[in-house]
Amino acid sequence: MDALTQDVISIIAREQRVPAESISPESTFEQLKIDSLDGVNIVFALEEKYNLTIPDEIAREMKSVRQVIDALRQQLNATASPAPTS
Repeated sequence: MDALTQDVISIIAREQRVPAESISPESTFEQLKIDSLDGVNIVFALEEKYNLTIPDEIAREMKSVRQVIDALRQQLNATASPAPTS
């Protein structure tokens, strides 16, 4: 398990007040009883930790821990890459 995956799981565990061991990358929000308000809090916590913005349209699509990890990795890669010049 890479550091990003561990960070996402620990943030979800903290926000949901559940043991991190009960969360896997394959866990769905439904299994973890994460509702839309919980999801917003998780997104805010991730944005704060990584100093980035996760677009609302991407955040709305996140329904599992794996989707959160993938979306976050995509945002981190986008901010790490320099913008193309025209």
